Amino acid sequence: MTHLFNLVIKSAFMDNMIFAYFLGMCSFLAVSKKVSTANGLGLAVIFVLTCTAPLNWLIQKNILDEGSLVWISPQFKSIDLLQLLMFIAVIASFVQLVEMVIEKFSPTLYGSLGIFLPLIAVNCSILGGSLFMVQRDFNLSEATAFGFGSGLGFYLAIIALAAIREKLKYSNVPSGLKGLGITMLLTGLMGLAFKTFIGMTL
Repeated sequence: MTHLFNLVIKSAFMDNMIFAYFLGMCSFLAVSKKVSTANGLGLAVIFVLTCTAPLNWLIQKNILDEGSLVWISPQFKSIDLLQLLMFIAVIASFVQLVEMVIEKFSPTLYGSLGIFLPLIAVNCSILGGSLFMVQRDFNLSEATAFGFGSGLGFYLAIIALAAIREKLKYSNVPSGLKGLGITMLLTGLMGLAFKTFIGMTL
């Protein structure tokens, strides 16, 4: 249990998808203008990553890994070329589910997120979670913990940046840094702050 909790902490802070790997920067920068919008997208990412990481693990182990389909025919030795296609299909299915739920229960949030909600399906931080899970040879419980931790890390990053950007509206930012310039500076500083967690275990 402690191992899984440490994995959640590590994937949320030290291996943060935004600050450690720069994955998902497009939606991170575009949707972080308001805390309410960032909160909706962050929760959607947590849900999608937590659900798709273990599902994609099962697909990898039972369908894509070499030798997993020999019970059908000896010719089915490996179909790992379909890995990206199958992973994205699972992610897109869950994104569609999230999109329908948000549209039903929160039309205002659905309108605020706009095109960036369906774009979660091709958000490289979510696909990266599934690919890292395979690369690091996690088991099912580790894959679930990693998916949740990665989603939590994205949520913390986007909420923190949105809160700062809301305050920046009342700040005297130099004209040359207004907009994306100051946002990129803040992202770099936040990345350094998250790196202070390196080496922390529980």
